[in-house]
Amino acid sequence: MCGIVGVFNLNREVVIRDQLKSMADQIAHRGPDGQGYFVKENIGLAHKRLAILDTSDKGAQPMSSKSLKWTVVFNGCIYNFSELKQELKAKGHLFNSESDTEVICEGIEAYGTIFFERLNGMFAIAAWNNETKELFLSRDRFGIKPLYYWFNGKTLCFASEIKAIIKHPDYKIDVDLSALNEYFSFQNVFSFNTLFKGVTMLPPANTVKIDTSSTFVKHDSWWDYDFTNTDEDMSFKEAKEETKRLFKQAVTRQMIADVPVGAYLSGGMDSGSITAVASKQVDRLSTFTCGFDMSEATGREANFDERRDAELMSNHFKTEQFEQVMNAGDIRWSLPKLVYHLEDLRVGMSYPSYYISRLASKFVKVCLQGTGGDELFGGYPWRYYKVFDSLNKEEFFDQYYEFWQRLVPDAEKEALFTKEVFDKIDVDEPRRVFERVFTFNDKLKYDTPEQHINNSLYFEIKTFLPGLFLVGDKLAMAHGLEERFPFMDNDLVDFAMKVPVKHKLGNLEKKIAKIDENLEKKKVVYREFDDGKNVLRKAMADFIPDEIINRKKQGFSAPDESWYRGENADYVKELLLSENTVSTKYIDKDYITKTVDEHINKGVNHRLLIWSFMNFEWWCKIFLNGESIN
Repeated sequence: MCGIVGVFNLNREVVIRDQLKSMADQIAHRGPDGQGYFVKENIGLAHKRLAILDTSDKGAQPMSSKSLKWTVVFNGCIYNFSELKQELKAKGHLFNSESDTEVICEGIEAYGTIFFERLNGMFAIAAWNNETKELFLSRDRFGIKPLYYWFNGKTLCFASEIKAIIKHPDYKIDVDLSALNEYFSFQNVFSFNTLFKGVTMLPPANTVKIDTSSTFVKHDSWWDYDFTNTDEDMSFKEAKEETKRLFKQAVTRQMIADVPVGAYLSGGMDSGSITAVASKQVDRLSTFTCGFDMSEATGREANFDERRDAELMSNHFKTEQFEQVMNAGDIRWSLPKLVYHLEDLRVGMSYPSYYISRLASKFVKVCLQGTGGDELFGGYPWRYYKVFDSLNKEEFFDQYYEFWQRLVPDAEKEALFTKEVFDKIDVDEPRRVFERVFTFNDKLKYDTPEQHINNSLYFEIKTFLPGLFLVGDKLAMAHGLEERFPFMDNDLVDFAMKVPVKHKLGNLEKKIAKIDENLEKKKVVYREFDDGKNVLRKAMADFIPDEIINRKKQGFSAPDESWYRGENADYVKELLLSENTVSTKYIDKDYITKTVDEHINKGVNHRLLIWSFMNFEWWCKIFLNGESIN
């Protein structure tokens, strides 16, 4: 929806408007429809607007409550704002617009910042109390909308993107080596650090308060996922019917907009189900698909192009279908731009997302996304079955940590990093960060296969999913496009957490049978199981064609394993193995050389690690060396 920026000088120095504007201009791409500023003594708030609800000037920000007690900047969309508005009207509050921002202003006027906990939607909010001189920052339950901050003891800066914060003259850029260690462990950052030293991401479902006496930012979590309270008496039919009802409700809720809404359409069940429901809400829904030139793809990647299945569904639902076909050479053009916009490096090959959101932005301002269904309903069974037979908590941690070291295991960190970097990092820190994801929630138990699987769901929805949200937000907003996620509706999520594992994984009982009654493990040969999302699959059967419902699960990815060996091999070597490579200040050149050689010449699949090496190389070029991406 927008981009927000703020500066709060705790030492009571006056905020310089031009300085605030310069910071906000760094994220102008997030809000091409307008801008606004609130500067009062030592507080400054800025807003770049992407107009979605009430596109008139009445919806402009920063916005103040009628009493002028609160001034708010907000990024996101609140899907239950109409119901909350009626409640506030009954309490005597008056409204001048049809925007959700005004509901937030009057809501915190009526109830205080606890009102944030009642919002069903995605949001990053900054609310300034003009009476108490306190600043409140808050993020939505699931962490869909990003919000970063930097605090040096006298000044707090916050923004939707880091590039706005580092524009502040007091910020001096440096690499957070702890975050770098995490990234090359998990291809993600499970803590809330970033590669930018001192810049922190506000955790999801957190509201923090800062005033002139603050010496640090204290995180205050007000909600968490809970897969421990499943309803084991729930029948499969009940689970299926309620999932179907809540899913339709969620898609309908998220169609709310005063601008055109479209949907991404892969060849899969999740996006197809969203398209099925959304296509009934408008005369003709616009859908968008990314395909790939498969002429050089080999092995399992030869089936990565999903256009045929997407076209089948587009024809079935009578959508207006648009397609982007990518080839191997597209990575060279897009990678610098992608890294600049992403800035906070996360997860795997995401440049197809950059292209598909660029395509969608030419036709719509809002696009529905299928992300979240896998994490809620058990879409990755081959992951869970690696740990479901753990005998105890310690073994569960050992097995799952081994799996989630997606890039470089701890044993190879000394070879990965240069000596100067390795001497400064704590090799054991990623393991502690990993375990803290679980120990944050004292409800988790580690005694049964079902508990292990639910713990896996908890972990992935707390770590992997936020990485997907981050990538989705940054790359869509790079083109002034808002992505929405119907699976991440409060009511649907609350119900999905209560659905028993036995309804999510179709082969669970067969897998449990592989464990002896005396808890001595039998050998289990793992493969790519296709029994995930069982109840969701059955619930969606009324919406989409059978051949899509029964289709083998496939992620959204380009055939990079093949491309890195073929047409892109020269680009990989040019970027990572030349005298102009700059990331070798941090990453050992011999380790990069070995990785590239093994992938290109020896048949070892290092596509994830090569992607991360290339991302970090461009990150260093852009943010440390100041190279232009134009």
